Amino acid sequence: MTDVPTIDGHNDILLRLSRAADPVLRFADGCEDAHVDLPRAREAGLGAGFFAVFVPSEDERDPEPSDDGYEYPLPDAVDHGEARRVTYRTLELLHRLAADADGFRVVRSLDDLDACLESGDLGAVPHLEGAAGVASDLANLDFLYAAGVRSIGPVWSRPNAFGEGVVSRYPGGPDTGAGLTDAGRDLVRACERRGIVVDCAHMTERGFWEVSELSDAPIVVSHAGVHELCPHSRNLTDEQIDAVAESGGVVGISFHEPGVADDPDPDASASLADIAEHVEYVADRVGVRHVVLGSDFDGARIPDEVGDVTGLPALFSRLRERGFDEDDVARVARGNWRRVLAETW
Repeated sequence: MTDVPTIDGHNDILLRLSRAADPVLRFADGCEDAHVDLPRAREAGLGAGFFAVFVPSEDERDPEPSDDGYEYPLPDAVDHGEARRVTYRTLELLHRLAADADGFRVVRSLDDLDACLESGDLGAVPHLEGAAGVASDLANLDFLYAAGVRSIGPVWSRPNAFGEGVVSRYPGGPDTGAGLTDAGRDLVRACERRGIVVDCAHMTERGFWEVSELSDAPIVVSHAGVHELCPHSRNLTDEQIDAVAESGGVVGISFHEPGVADDPDPDASASLADIAEHVEYVADRVGVRHVVLGSDFDGARIPDEVGDVTGLPALFSRLRERGFDEDDVARVARGNWRRVLAETW
């Protein structure tokens, strides 16, 4: 059955659990106020996911309306010392979950990934969403690799030592500002040498093209959408989608409602059909081998038709209705992520 197991490209459950009194118990026994926990992941057939390590901003800002949409101003950079402490604490929490929650493990290699897909365990690929916790001279990168980090997004939507993230704006394109710094370019090269995925989600268009020039690895955008369908600055232009495919990489379609619903209201609702349309667009344009899922569970507003991780099979059913055969669904569900990780790690 192609609905199981699935690899999902992005979730933020660690941030939610880091604020809980008993995170292991909540994750292992179920937390209804979250999108992902261990019981529901098993029910949904989630075999593995990229578990984000994220450092919140102290100055999160509300959207500012414009004549035809809205914009979220970039927050200020976070202090590196604090970011490093939060990053280390979150990684410690992830390893505690793996030690104490039966059927949950950290994925450091392709063998680990395959073991999860075959056994029914849930695997977590540690991912840094924004590299604020990485030293600007990369002095702690090997430590982070030893702690299991296998995917890094150099920036989130704010500046740091490695570059500037894309401004969240509708309508608008991804060319919102500067790209990578010298330290950012060094980070991309260092990640490629170590076999760490470089995630271009939240990058400006300039940063995206710099990564494509610096790296021979497949380009990965873990959670985004299609700009042609929804002209949001976080979404990828056709030229970017083409470049991802030419590199052998993947576009992870996010379930975040403002990113898939073509609507100038930041509180707009989206549907399962909207998500499926973004998946289908990438598949039709560059081939089904270049599209995957990057839900952004627990970090975004998810359509009611999806609800939580248990909504994944409903999305696969919708893709079948749109003409995806079983092999196509299997590629979107897990095969494409596995291929890219095999080529990168």
